[in-house]
Amino acid sequence: MRFSSHATLGLLAATVSNAFPRPYDESPEMISPSGDDAETLAQLATYAQDVTNSNLPDAKRGLKGKPGSCNLRNLSVRREWGTLSKPERKAYTNAVLCLQNKQSRTPSSLIPGAKSRFDDWVGTHINQTTTIHYTGTFLAWHRYFTWEYEQALRNECGYNGTQPYWDWSKTANTSLETSPIFDGSEYSISGNGEFIPDKPDIIVGGQGLPEFPIPAGSGGGCVTSGPFKNMTLNLGPVQLSLPGGKTESNGDGLGYNPRCLKRDLTNEVNRRFANATSVVRNILLPKDVYDFQMTLQGYPGTNDIGVHGGGHFTLGGDPGRDLFVSPGDPAFYLHHSMIDRVWWMWQSLDVEKRTSAEGISGTGTFMNQPPSANTTLDTEIDLGFAAGKPIKMRDLMSTTAGPFCYTYL
Repeated sequence: MRFSSHATLGLLAATVSNAFPRPYDESPEMISPSGDDAETLAQLATYAQDVTNSNLPDAKRGLKGKPGSCNLRNLSVRREWGTLSKPERKAYTNAVLCLQNKQSRTPSSLIPGAKSRFDDWVGTHINQTTTIHYTGTFLAWHRYFTWEYEQALRNECGYNGTQPYWDWSKTANTSLETSPIFDGSEYSISGNGEFIPDKPDIIVGGQGLPEFPIPAGSGGGCVTSGPFKNMTLNLGPVQLSLPGGKTESNGDGLGYNPRCLKRDLTNEVNRRFANATSVVRNILLPKDVYDFQMTLQGYPGTNDIGVHGGGHFTLGGDPGRDLFVSPGDPAFYLHHSMIDRVWWMWQSLDVEKRTSAEGISGTGTFMNQPPSANTTLDTEIDLGFAAGKPIKMRDLMSTTAGPFCYTYL
């Protein structure tokens, strides 16, 4: 479905001209969010909701879908963390803690360090990292991964809600540690790590690409407050970026390596790479999925880590700065729900094209190294022992098709 009227198209065209007075190739550090960008993002979310609803059957309107198909009556709604009530937030974190206390399903011969159901997801992500980033499956794989995690919280731990998301544009305008999501209260997703002073910058790039610094944050040590202050991280690290340009690893990251969850919340990274302007640009400027997902992940060789890297490096710490082990921080799933929400909004601008084969670009390996086959609608995604059966890309392209029936508010 394309824009339904010239009026809507004109509205967004005018919004673009107001929101982006700067050239597209301007460095991200020169971009600052504005009230107009926040309003544009709200308009895009409303438009995506309208498109989603208009394409679903509704018995009240005499529209009927196939038995068991997604419709307006069974459509679930994912909401931003700060809009949840305190009991709803507590129910979510209690379910995550429940998952962390359940026995792993992954055989120890495959992932020796996996001790809990929570670890099953971390281990799967470690094993597939080089085939699910800068690949044709990046967006759909993480959509399915996050959805199956949500189902485990519901089916194995009695959670009745939906997967919440972290709207980076909101924390970019306030501050991380004063936001409902990271304020460290019992109703948060836990707060910052213990403060470690005089940390040098984090160095991004290398391995043949230009290096550039991003600042360390206001924590750095073990998380000291909130539901996950006593959490044990069992797997990794694999490629953990440390202040000063060093990295840390524990072999392939699959061995047992118990340690605390660390965070280094970094407002400057949030405000530089994952503000309202960044999100709006990522939705409105790319005209094909290649540009969309490369902008989102950050074009290699530029001083831009995209909103995807922006969220991970805003969290910082261990495993936040480790591409392989990042699901070890419970905030990962709120971050990737926002990634999915951005994709959902971008898809809504041309549903027919962007949920079809034209909505896929890339191969099965990281930046096509080593060279591999193109991803297609028939490419299968397999989450291993974390959850589910192998599923084809064609069933993951829409939030209201295949196994999915959800939208975002």
